[in-house]
Amino acid sequence: MKTRVFALVVCLGIASAVFMAGCASIMHGTSQDVGISSTPTGATITVDGQIKGTTPAAVKLSRKDTHTVKIELPGYLPFESMITRHVSGWVWGNIIFGGLIGLAVDAMTGGLYKLSPEQLQATLAKENAGILYNKDAIYVSVVLQADPSWKQIGNLVPQQ
Repeated sequence: MKTRVFALVVCLGIASAVFMAGCASIMHGTSQDVGISSTPTGATITVDGQIKGTTPAAVKLSRKDTHTVKIELPGYLPFESMITRHVSGWVWGNIIFGGLIGLAVDAMTGGLYKLSPEQLQATLAKENAGILYNKDAIYVSVVLQADPSWKQIGNLVPQQ
């Protein structure tokens, strides 16, 4: 009888350790959806060198890595940003309930972390827009639509 009770206690202990191990992995998973948008929309999203779609989109990223996001649209300068990982508040649940086993599981799977920022908004600047000044020269770019904030310094008039 004592052997059966002891075996049951051991089994319950192992089962609870397994179920509680990786508390953060269980609570919020090993990946996270990050919202990525741009102005203008329709830009290509590349994460860590892999194309993930076009803006706007929710991209599923691994919590255990830092990610490089590049947003590109023809006629616009590329936008690049980092999405970094930070320790999640669920680490305290691991320390209290899962112990070292839970902490180790979450550290290996990425459940220990959260990604920041959770939303990434890119405003893409037009390529070759406006006038660039240098002390020896003035560079003029021709655009179809003038930015209202630009100062007009002259007009091109056709010859008669």
